[in-house]
Amino acid sequence: MRLPRPALIATATATAAAALLLSPNGAVADPTPRPASQPAPPVREGSGAYDDRAAARAPESTTDRALTTPVTELTDGTGTAGGTRGYPREQVLTPDPVNPADKSIKLGLTPYHAIAPKLNALQRLGDRVSVEVAGRSAGGHRLYLVTVTAPESTRQARAQERMRELIENGPSAAAKDPSVKRTYKTPVFFNNNIHGNEWEGTDAALKLIEKLATAQDRTTTDLLARNRVYFNITANPDGRIAGTRANANGFDLNRDFVTASQPEVRAMRRIAIDKQPAVMVDLHGYVNGTLIEPTTPPHGENYEYDLFLKNTYANALGMEAAVNGLGYTPGKDGVEPAQIPFRDQEEGWDDWPPIFTPQYMPFHGAVAAHTVEFPMAVNNDEYDDLPVAELRRRSAINVAIAGAAMRASLDYTQANRTSLIADQIEVFRRSVTGAAQVPVSPETVPGVPGIGPEDVYTTDFPRAYVIPAGAKAQRSATAAARLVDHLLANDVQVRRATKDFRLAGKTYAKGSYVVDLRQPKRGMANVMLADGRDISDKVSVMYDISGWSLGRLWGATVDTVRTSKLSVPGRAVHEAANVGYVAPRGALRLRLDDAREIAALNSLLADGVSVRRAADGSAIVPASARAKAVALAKKYDVAFDATKATGTAPLHRVRVAAAVTPGELFALREMNFDVTPVSTAILNAGFDWSRTDVLFASAGLNHAGLDTAARAALDAFLDREGLVGRGAAGAALNAAAGLLAVKPVEGNGDANGVVRVVNSAGGVTSGAPDHGFVYAPLWFTDLGPGVRVEQSYAAGNPLVSGHWRALEDGSGGPAQAAGRASVVSGPHAVLFGTEPLFRDHPKGQFPQVARALLTVS
Repeated sequence: MRLPRPALIATATATAAAALLLSPNGAVADPTPRPASQPAPPVREGSGAYDDRAAARAPESTTDRALTTPVTELTDGTGTAGGTRGYPREQVLTPDPVNPADKSIKLGLTPYHAIAPKLNALQRLGDRVSVEVAGRSAGGHRLYLVTVTAPESTRQARAQERMRELIENGPSAAAKDPSVKRTYKTPVFFNNNIHGNEWEGTDAALKLIEKLATAQDRTTTDLLARNRVYFNITANPDGRIAGTRANANGFDLNRDFVTASQPEVRAMRRIAIDKQPAVMVDLHGYVNGTLIEPTTPPHGENYEYDLFLKNTYANALGMEAAVNGLGYTPGKDGVEPAQIPFRDQEEGWDDWPPIFTPQYMPFHGAVAAHTVEFPMAVNNDEYDDLPVAELRRRSAINVAIAGAAMRASLDYTQANRTSLIADQIEVFRRSVTGAAQVPVSPETVPGVPGIGPEDVYTTDFPRAYVIPAGAKAQRSATAAARLVDHLLANDVQVRRATKDFRLAGKTYAKGSYVVDLRQPKRGMANVMLADGRDISDKVSVMYDISGWSLGRLWGATVDTVRTSKLSVPGRAVHEAANVGYVAPRGALRLRLDDAREIAALNSLLADGVSVRRAADGSAIVPASARAKAVALAKKYDVAFDATKATGTAPLHRVRVAAAVTPGELFALREMNFDVTPVSTAILNAGFDWSRTDVLFASAGLNHAGLDTAARAALDAFLDREGLVGRGAAGAALNAAAGLLAVKPVEGNGDANGVVRVVNSAGGVTSGAPDHGFVYAPLWFTDLGPGVRVEQSYAAGNPLVSGHWRALEDGSGGPAQAAGRASVVSGPHAVLFGTEPLFRDHPKGQFPQVARALLTVS
């Protein structure tokens, strides 16, 4: 579910923004049906009441599973890679134990444990249905990809794969190949239940699969002869079972596509790459009337938006007709007519960030991609408060509407398959040839009403990006290797220089990585590595994050190259070169500039190794721990260099009590901290502070909400130990405890993006990247005695990319933050006004929090 926003007058925007200061968690739809002409008031993710138990419920095992689960080929149960066998690819799935607590049951929908038996039965209906296991969720549940198509021999399947590769990598040849036009099957992808408590897409998919498996009419047989239809049955089984929006790690999977920190998202990424859908539909709830993308501005500047809008709008019209054609009415059923944001709204439902499934898929060739929100709310309060009969009535309506949307998309695909594939080919042709994007206009996208200058978003693609090699060129070789591996995982082509070379007036060392943007996935490469754009003046409000540059936020040095010629001696790589290293003799120095280096340090400390802090903030490891260092260098791909330094203060294993968001909890565990989640409720129930060294607080802990005993215990702990706080909640706790004499100033609560920062030497931000990330930014003034400025927002306009406006009264904007302290510290506290652990995303910022925890403790 994404909640639409109407165009808002400035006063309403300012009022809403000033109130929205909680860390992003989960949005809740307004359940009251209302006409499309009277849309719901603006609600952004995180504006609802924070569930202070959310992070505490995420078990450590789910973090470990998310971090260690490999990305595998799709498997049909035989161990054979998915692209090498024909269809059907049938397998008998082992049933899951019956779970009477599955939240789907109350709604009359299919519980997760019934899915495997249902898929077994569907495969037995004939030779059209195949099931593959796409991976496992964070909670350990299988993810099922179902393919419905006419039977194919192994030879025919391999021919399809050759044509798919030709479309991507040889688009000019594909455009001229008659076999592609004649025999290539259009890939269509339906993604269901990515938000666990938006259930009905799964049930609609199962019904549609059964119909396609058994129907003998000419329309169906022609459809399956000329198309492959893929269904991700439930993208979030953890949430489906538990009735939660998020997975077992507390992650909203429909915000994770840039980072792909969760295994479910990595599975969807694999499907996107392997199947290369031309059409995809992501099924959600609940917006009344049914909301069908395309979206309002701003539109992602890295898409071939003219081709995308042409097909997405046309398919939306067909879905709208099919949904409205079901005959539901406001008076009889409480169902409003469907709406298309591009046509019916001015702003507030944008496709700017590639964190959502339909905004990620176009980079892999989707030329029609949609979020569809069915109308009748059955989750959250409705789930708890409405009678079962009413819930089931609503769910049945949603299943019917989801089915109508899917069937309409298949009709559109069948009627337009030739032009859809031609448009997909054109996406890749523009990319590999370096062709300019085509701005949308009534002339370039005929048939789409209302196109105006507010819809025109394009970018000037550079020629290439270089990720330099060498200790002097990189802040962190580990971060650079991770970034390269991430690009490769997203199907971005990367080359590694085999000799020193010179490019655009700069010399680069052998081993540097080059990302040539004349490649099929140039949009993907650019969306990850470019700075992005400050779009604050374009619209009054954004739905979610507006800046995300991995080039700035992951701790690696990335150079932009705008030369016209690119001649670099090199070879294509399939993984980054290992940078793990251990000096052969003497004491060892471990830098602490990357999350993996922090994880390696914490592993040493957990094993009782005597580690000391160096003057530059790195860790000095004794020669006696070389064997452990060798194992950790391999595990985390980090370097232990030789050193003659002896270090100063000893470092100790830090036990962290964490009142944080699920994303922050995940990041802390990723860095191998010993973490115990806490909240207001947990402290009121009684908490043993003797097993904790430091409190990290950003959400879910309200000092005023503590009972007398819990408040006294917390205050006593903070008096003798310390606090690391983030955001408004952390600052409020600091004020209540009287630790740092500072005045926190809250910026616009809607503001988010990549910002320029200035780091102070020798502190918790020493050596940190000169860019940070903010969401509802905070800064500190009126600094009292003993308060040290660790980091400040840069002068001028600190926002590099994203959306950050001042409020109507002129406060809360980037001009007011410029030059102000963004991170401050004292003897027993460090406070962050930035978002250094946001959704496990700005990985280059993680060490700032780690250093703060080590320093305060």
